[in-house]
Amino acid sequence: MKQSLQLRMGQQLSMTPQLQQAIKLLQLSSLDLQLEIQQTLYSNPLLELAEDIESEPEEVSNEQLANEVADNGDTPGEWSKEIPNELPVDAQWDDIYPAAPTASASASTTSSNSDNRDFESYHSVTESLQDHLLWQLNLTPMSDLDHLIATTLIDNIDNNGFLEAPVEDIWQPLALSLKETGDTSASLALNGSADDSDLALDEVLAVLHRIQQFDPPGVAAIDLSDCLLIQLNQLSPQTPSLEDAKLLCAQYLDLVAERNLPLLCRKTGLDEKALETAITLIQSLSPRPGESIDSGDADYVVPDASVQKIHGQWLVTLNGDIAPRLCINKEYAAMVQRANNSKDNTFLRDNLQEARWFLRSLESRNDTLLRVSRCIVEMQQEFLERGPEAMKPLVLADVAEQLELHESTISRVTTQKYLDTPRGIFELKYFFSSHVNTAAGGECSSTAIRAMLKRMIADEPTNKPLSDSKLATLLQGEGIQVARRTVAKYRESLNIPSSSDRKRFKQSR
Repeated sequence: MKQSLQLRMGQQLSMTPQLQQAIKLLQLSSLDLQLEIQQTLYSNPLLELAEDIESEPEEVSNEQLANEVADNGDTPGEWSKEIPNELPVDAQWDDIYPAAPTASASASTTSSNSDNRDFESYHSVTESLQDHLLWQLNLTPMSDLDHLIATTLIDNIDNNGFLEAPVEDIWQPLALSLKETGDTSASLALNGSADDSDLALDEVLAVLHRIQQFDPPGVAAIDLSDCLLIQLNQLSPQTPSLEDAKLLCAQYLDLVAERNLPLLCRKTGLDEKALETAITLIQSLSPRPGESIDSGDADYVVPDASVQKIHGQWLVTLNGDIAPRLCINKEYAAMVQRANNSKDNTFLRDNLQEARWFLRSLESRNDTLLRVSRCIVEMQQEFLERGPEAMKPLVLADVAEQLELHESTISRVTTQKYLDTPRGIFELKYFFSSHVNTAAGGECSSTAIRAMLKRMIADEPTNKPLSDSKLATLLQGEGIQVARRTVAKYRESLNIPSSSDRKRFKQSR
């Protein structure tokens, strides 16, 4: 094969470090962006925070204080008067000796008014369900082995208060672990002999029963039936219909959920009145006891942009409080010399270039976010005016075509970015939805259809809920061509039960 030299020309898009940095900042959320800015500030000495220089408060001279005191009618002699012997019960110090308006007092008053913080939000201690159970465990006298078993069981309890795995699945790894470690104290506690260190399942069940007596009632249950029975067993024996409620929870809980009173009457031998009383008692119990222990960890969403209607037009503005303002340190930048190739000068020059790239990337991110938000607001003005039922179909390609950007850029800028509207805070992804054809040849957004279904189900008769077929017919009457399966899919996405389940639920209320 003969070797030869050939000259070829072509175009290729390369991902430069600047482009990679811009793409990275574009897809970051507001919280991740703050972390990225903090890391960049720590690593690059050429970047610094652009802090506003606040003017110091002017000092109040003694002459001004004397004039103010004289204007108020208070003389220095009045401050030296003795406290009267007899004072009213509700007398205050300021009623006898008014406080002098000092500069420090006025400054502290101003700062206290401006810094209106919630004390509980800064000093509250969050507690999870596991922490609450471990606190009770530490107050319960137990052997070392039982304490180990109880800790293992508590670690396998979910946030709703149920065991995440069967007791056998928790017991076997724990018994194997004790056998491998050769815990002599554990074997003596179990069998009185160091030769056999097998952990019995009954020991785990005994510890589980002790945990089930902890607060909240019904915790550490295996299933829903067990959870309700634990709560019923903790009630007073004189509670009306207690035994009937235990029977229903132990054997006929599925029929209770279906509200099948005739079949329950035949199987239990109880009349409908007794069943109603027992079911009412069951409904007073908590099906998820872990929810009563609130961890207090609230997730707050900080909007990246906001939209307001001013003079009949919807205006979009970015949230300037998300990220701190940055600038280049002028002192370090002035020390950079072009012709100097020393190590220190090269370090300053490289960091100066990186600082400029970072600021340009931040500016590009804000500009792209503002453009995309304005485009979405322009296309979804009907939603802002009338609500979710007026949402228009919108896909990424529509915004990308109008702004002359790539769809991947639109996808990055709308992920984990939130818009504050008069109707609430929504992720920018919320405004994108597929479409369904209408009878007039137009298109209707799937978000609008979900809002219509929610409205129809809320207004349905209590004794005769609307089925999926009936909902599809009503939507077709409004000009929306949708099948029953599509209605069922949208209804399930809204976490709305079927018509039969809604009927049983409304009858049981």
